[in-house]
Amino acid sequence: MRLLAAGLTLALLVPAVPAQASYGQPSYDPAASVDPLIGSLRDGTTWPGAVRPFGMISWSPTSTRGDQTSTGAANGYQYDVTRVRGFSLTHLSGAGCNPGAAGDIPILPYVGTVDSSPTADTKDAKYASNFSHANEKAVPGRYTVTLDSGVKTDLAVTTRAGVGEFTFPADQSANLLFRTSNSLNGSEDAEITIDPSGRKVTGSVLTGAFCGRRANGGVNNRKTYYRLYFTASFDQPVVANGTWKNGDLAAGSTHTTGGEGYATGADRAGRGSGGYVTFAPGAKVRMQLGISYVSLAGAEQNLRTEVRRSATVDRIAAEGYAAWRRELQAIDVTGGTDAQRTTFYTALYHVLLQPNIFNDVDGRYLGSDLKIHRLARGQKAQYGTFSGWDQYRAHIQLLALLKPDVAGDFAQSMYQFAQQNKGVWDRWLHNNGPTHVMTGDPAAPTLATFTAMGVRNFDVRGAFESLARQARVQNADAENDGGCLGQCTGQRPALDNYLAKHYAPQDACHCWGGAAETLENSLADYSLAQWGQRLGADVNDLKDRGSWWKNTFDPAVGYQRAKRSDGTWEPGFAPSTQTGFAQGSSATYTWMVPQDVTGLAQAMDGKAVERLDGFFHDEQGNWAVKGGSAVRYDPTNEPGLHAPWLYNGLGVPWKTQATTREIVDTVYGTGPAGLPGNDDLGTLSAWYIFAAIGLFPQTPGRAELLVGSPLFPKVELRRSNGVRITVNAPATTDANQYVQSAQLNGRPRAESWLPESFTTRGGRLDVQLGTAPTTWGTAPVDH
Repeated sequence: MRLLAAGLTLALLVPAVPAQASYGQPSYDPAASVDPLIGSLRDGTTWPGAVRPFGMISWSPTSTRGDQTSTGAANGYQYDVTRVRGFSLTHLSGAGCNPGAAGDIPILPYVGTVDSSPTADTKDAKYASNFSHANEKAVPGRYTVTLDSGVKTDLAVTTRAGVGEFTFPADQSANLLFRTSNSLNGSEDAEITIDPSGRKVTGSVLTGAFCGRRANGGVNNRKTYYRLYFTASFDQPVVANGTWKNGDLAAGSTHTTGGEGYATGADRAGRGSGGYVTFAPGAKVRMQLGISYVSLAGAEQNLRTEVRRSATVDRIAAEGYAAWRRELQAIDVTGGTDAQRTTFYTALYHVLLQPNIFNDVDGRYLGSDLKIHRLARGQKAQYGTFSGWDQYRAHIQLLALLKPDVAGDFAQSMYQFAQQNKGVWDRWLHNNGPTHVMTGDPAAPTLATFTAMGVRNFDVRGAFESLARQARVQNADAENDGGCLGQCTGQRPALDNYLAKHYAPQDACHCWGGAAETLENSLADYSLAQWGQRLGADVNDLKDRGSWWKNTFDPAVGYQRAKRSDGTWEPGFAPSTQTGFAQGSSATYTWMVPQDVTGLAQAMDGKAVERLDGFFHDEQGNWAVKGGSAVRYDPTNEPGLHAPWLYNGLGVPWKTQATTREIVDTVYGTGPAGLPGNDDLGTLSAWYIFAAIGLFPQTPGRAELLVGSPLFPKVELRRSNGVRITVNAPATTDANQYVQSAQLNGRPRAESWLPESFTTRGGRLDVQLGTAPTTWGTAPVDH
């Protein structure tokens, strides 16, 4: 997802990976292949800091271009911006706007005398430091950098706490600046208290929402804020301290509150509040820190529970690395090159960063109603943050496949947030808060897919009934709030109009784009119908609504097209138009019918294969899969991610094999530019994982898997529920990418898809690959 972007972004060009290594290479430590810096250059918007799998805390640098009102990236870090104004405690991975969200409580180790307010220095000329990537190291669970100021910063974390060690140069004053008001999205209020004799700093920040949209309301204009609390203690004496507020420094002060902090583009630059503590020159300071979204007492308890008083960075980092190694072993690949394994396991690392644990160790969490709640019976964790429009296309399927226990708790978390939000399932949650970003009803296909893939540890019927009600009954709390830049409060805005017309009219849908909304809702309704059938519910209406995509398909032009309330088409059509669509063109969205590939082919008068070929190739027949054209495939954003796999449903699976392998080999790679676009909470990374394995979910709301071209000779998936899935392709090479034949559990498999039982009960797929296309799997299929 790219928010507030003008046009389509060119994909970053990355080199193709080398040829395959020999088959039979033994398994190894997957965490050793992870490079957290992949995707950190511009479009990927990932960050390299210390974090645990699904962790609440993520301790990572916040960059600045030299102007406090520009962080250089949506998530605080951009590889080519090598100036740091602090190390923040929370982050989103791969979100696509600036300002993004989180980046709470940046803490800056500062060398020199603190003699002015950091908020007054709007150019960060003083209270920031350059660094070189030569002095930076990131591994799973640990981040280390030596700044040009001479301070070495070494960070490691648990799930909700962390340990930082700061080694200062000997000849200057040593300080830690707590920039409490400087979250990436700004702040409405902040507080800090310093206890010099107790060697302790505590505080909080009131912030929230997403992409600069902090004033937008949730239900009935309720603001989507959260307050993050922190507690930090030091092993060295504090020799001086002070606070600042809105440009005024108060040396010796131990407490301050208030001070709206800046956000990119905001008019609050130079304002805000915070505090500092000073240590003896040359000090090596160990800081132990805990956070909570519930209370300061919660932060204290999280710290005491997860970090022993004697814990060092080395110890916490070793435990964190071991935790990542265990999680990454959910997929074991054999063979491949070093570059391929680095790309693969870093993608899996990015997938497992979210959802984020949101409850304290005692089970309490902040609800979407801004009240404190406890975990439901049997629930192990409350998870926050859901980039729905993005994640339901690849990420949530991989999460359900690998971690059905986490997926179930995530589903229960979303259901509970919806219950606390007057029944509204928001399409984009930041932590607990609805942000109303994007379009469609992504919670429906998400939970329907979870159920199809065997996830059961949530209130399956209660969640279905709630989402079905949202799809059928206009919720007064889901109306347009008038200030949402085309994106509106809650889900299913103007539902009554949609139900009456069987499409979302461009001039009266209260949505980003009418055609996109129709396509998204059609797919959501289809997935709800699949889910309801499993429960024995009456879903005939939802099943029918799964075909409403046809009502915005204009046969005269052969594309999806925005339609007005009076039934006329939006004028001025071209395949490249984005009118009626959300972050994509008509040329991309026209393919967004994975639930009815045969119907789409019929609508295209039998020319679907020819047209799909043109979507992936230019006029000269050359591959065009790196983005940059509004009429061709865009790997940098989500609406067309499924398109390479449509060939399976059209009876030419060898073209899926060629297309996915081309994308895997040329669009993704190693290094900071290794992701083609915003990772959007692991979505692009999840697509790569599926493509490299050679499997892809056929349709949201179902569990069948399409077969592609496996990149590795052998892959073993170990679902957390004990189910095992194996894909063998011993002959795979850059040349051998076409399926010649396949066996499922030892029996010949003629279809280019695998049944639901393979996903839910496991099994073994053996694929024979060769250099030339074949007729294997050519029978088209829909479900």
